[in-house]
Amino acid sequence: MRSIKCVVVGDGAVGKTSLLISYTTNTFPREYIPTVFDNYSTTIRLPGAQKDEEPQLYKLNLWDTAGQEEYDRLRPLSYPQTDIFLVCFSISEPCSLKNVVDKWYPEIVQNSSTESSEFHQKLGRYPIFLVGTKADLRDDAEQSRRVQEVNAQFVTPEQVEEVVKQCGFMGYVECSAATQTGVRDVFEKSVSSIVGELEKASQVQKDASAVPVASRGNKSTAETTQQQDHTENRRDKNNSANKPVHRANTARNDKNSTKFVNKMKKKSKCVIL
Repeated sequence: MRSIKCVVVGDGAVGKTSLLISYTTNTFPREYIPTVFDNYSTTIRLPGAQKDEEPQLYKLNLWDTAGQEEYDRLRPLSYPQTDIFLVCFSISEPCSLKNVVDKWYPEIVQNSSTESSEFHQKLGRYPIFLVGTKADLRDDAEQSRRVQEVNAQFVTPEQVEEVVKQCGFMGYVECSAATQTGVRDVFEKSVSSIVGELEKASQVQKDASAVPVASRGNKSTAETTQQQDHTENRRDKNNSANKPVHRANTARNDKNSTKFVNKMKKKSKCVIL
């Protein structure tokens, strides 16, 4: 069974731990306890690539990280060899989305490039997905009132789309740990996307490794044909160059022969007395 390392990052209190607990235990923690570092492990089942293939099982190792600034030096130690990054923000806190661009994406790139994952090595992209948490608050009247009190607004789909394009994220999933809405999609879609891209890359690599043999054979044939054409052209040029000389020599020989015959005729004349 293949293991997949998934690291979850984002501002403090955006719902990272709640997302992981909700996914692994199907329960929602009512009490907020700031996380330093924690690990969870579960098994994820994905359908086969082909209809007749059996579902594939993967061991999913989940790394929960602290979003507070005091852990900025310690947190990146968990980044190397990560197969999937889930960058979380709260849809009720626009500043948490801004920090995705200003802090979290640069931090991941800076601290995972030297020991990058298989995905990054093969495709040259960072396996990062954007996750919008607390989606249920959009329909919460009390929460809407609180957001309006601080002269803020919920994050819009247009804002999310802009961030995804700007950072080149592989996808975006919105969820609510409190209602379980979209929680499974976060992990199933991200893992499925990574596995699918790696399989495509492997197939392309296999196809590419078979091309040089045929290419070399075709190249040799082309070179041989080119050499033959070059030889024929050179032979034709030589023949063409020699033909005028031959005609000139023939004409010269004919002229000399005529002179010789006339001379002999003069010598052979008889004088009749």
